[in-house]
Amino acid sequence: MAFSSHTQPLTRHNASTVTGARFTFHLPAVEPSAAEARRRVRRQLALWHLPEATCDNAQLVVSELVTNALRHTRSQTVACELRLAGPLLRIAVAGDGSGPSEVPGEAGEEDEGGRGLFLVCALSEGWGVRPRDSGQGHVVWADLTARPGSR
Repeated sequence: MAFSSHTQPLTRHNASTVTGARFTFHLPAVEPSAAEARRRVRRQLALWHLPEATCDNAQLVVSELVTNALRHTRSQTVACELRLAGPLLRIAVAGDGSGPSEVPGEAGEEDEGGRGLFLVCALSEGWGVRPRDSGQGHVVWADLTARPGSR
């Protein structure tokens, strides 16, 4: 699977495209954090009055990205960021540990896992991975269609 061609990180977006809506949180790198991330995302997107479909998709995406950070890196904490940029909602999840340097291969027919990034790809307009600005860990991000004010 190839990465999306638009891999520009959140912190480097042109300021004129960002609507100013931003929400960040940090969680410990423990199993219950994926469920907590879903709850926080649902609550914040409801406050922003985003469509139900966007909220549902965002919960799935953040769950997959946090779960991958928990399972495939040696992180102590996981940072999550939601940002509205024009018609898109960017979800970014960063681990502070090291992890695999390549995208996992295709899941086998009998495998119980290994399809998370395919789900992220299917639900998003684009996604990618980049090193954290600190040099410690990676950021995985996904852009979802969001139209604030509509339900």
